[in-house]
Amino acid sequence: MKILVINAGSSSLKYQLIDMQNESVISKGLCERIGIEGSVLKHKANGQEYVFKQDMPDHTAAIKMVLDALVSKDCGVIKSMDEISAVGHRVLHSGEDFHSSVVITDEVIKICEKNAELGPLHMPGNIACIKSCREVMKDVPMVAVFDTTFHATMPPKAYMYGIPYDVYEQYKVRKYGFHGTSHKFVSEETAKILGKKDCKLIICHLGNGSSISAVKNGQCQDTSMGFTPLEGLVMGTRSGDIDPAAVDYMRVKVGLKPEEVVDYLNKKCGMLGISGLSSDCRDLTEAAEKGNERAKLALEMVAYRVKKYVGSYAAVLGGVDAIVFTGGIGEHSELIRELVMTDMEYLGVEFDNDANWKNAEVLSKPSSKVKVLIVPTNEELSIARETKSLVE
Repeated sequence: MKILVINAGSSSLKYQLIDMQNESVISKGLCERIGIEGSVLKHKANGQEYVFKQDMPDHTAAIKMVLDALVSKDCGVIKSMDEISAVGHRVLHSGEDFHSSVVITDEVIKICEKNAELGPLHMPGNIACIKSCREVMKDVPMVAVFDTTFHATMPPKAYMYGIPYDVYEQYKVRKYGFHGTSHKFVSEETAKILGKKDCKLIICHLGNGSSISAVKNGQCQDTSMGFTPLEGLVMGTRSGDIDPAAVDYMRVKVGLKPEEVVDYLNKKCGMLGISGLSSDCRDLTEAAEKGNERAKLALEMVAYRVKKYVGSYAAVLGGVDAIVFTGGIGEHSELIRELVMTDMEYLGVEFDNDANWKNAEVLSKPSSKVKVLIVPTNEELSIARETKSLVE
C-alpha cells in the first residue's frame, strides 16, 4: 500500500509518498511561497532533488504540480495515480466536532469549512488541498488527520478558560492544543522504548513552534498551546503566555491597531523579540557563546518556561516515567536540554549531561527513576499510519 501524505501550511505544502509495507519514503518534497512571487517546488525522488520554479497562485495549483511530479517521466516514482492507495491530509483544526482522524466525505469537508475561522491561516489551504486531490483521484479514499484531536482527551478542567460559560458554549473559546500528530507519534514510540503502555510521559516538542503535553496511558491530560498556537512556551517568534492586560497596555504604547496585535505577538516576539537578533535557536546559541547577553537571556527564558511546564505537568500526572525531547530544538539543542534538566533531582531525574552533549537517545543515568529521552518525531509517518488504519 502506497499512501500520499499532504501537509499544507499557510504558504507551503510538504508531501511524502510512503510505502506502508516497510514504511519507507519513496518520494518527498516541498512547495514554498504559495501565493507569493517566486514559488518553487523542490521534489526529491530516485536519490535526486528536482527544482521547479513556477507560479503557484494557490494550494490547488501547488497540489497539481506535486501530482504531476509524482507521475512525471523524468522525475516520477509511479506510473499513474492508481498506485496511490490512499491520501492522508494533515488538517489543523477539528473544533469539537471530531475526536479522532476520519475518512473524508462531503459532510466532513463542510464541517472543516465551518471550523475554518478557528484556524484562518492554515484551514483554507488544508481544505483546498483536500478538494484538489478529490478532483484528481476521485476513487481514492482520503483521511483527515487533525492537529488537535490527540488533545481531545483533556478533561474540561484542563481545557476550559476562566470565562463566562455561555461564551464557551456559543463561540467554542477553549484550549484545543496543537502538534497533536507529533505528540501522539512520540508518546507511542516512547511507550515502545519503555516497554509498557501504561506510563506517564511529558513530551517536549521544541522547535520554532513549541508545545508540551502531559500524557497518561496514551491519553493527553493537558497541553501548553491553547485556543491558538500562541499560548504556552516562549517560541521562535511567538510570545507564549502573557498577561492579557499587558497586551492591551503594550498595544497602546507601541501604537498598534487592534487587528495588528495578534500578528505582533505571533511574529515579532519570542526569541526574535527578546534577542533582537534571530528566531533561530542555533543563531542565538552561537551569539550567546560570543557574549551576546540578550541572546543568552532569550535561551534562558525558553528553557525556564519549559522547566515550569515540566514541573506543573509532573504534578498533573502525579509523577512521571519519562521526559521526552523532540522537534528541531528538542532533538538538536544540547544547551536547551541542559538548561531545562538542571536541578531536576527532586523529580527523580539523574541527568547524564555527557550523554546529552553526545545527543544520545537516553539522557538519564541507568539509576534514574525518571527516564530522559530524545525521540525524533515523524509527523508524516504518523499521518500515514492513521490513514492506513482507517482505510483498512
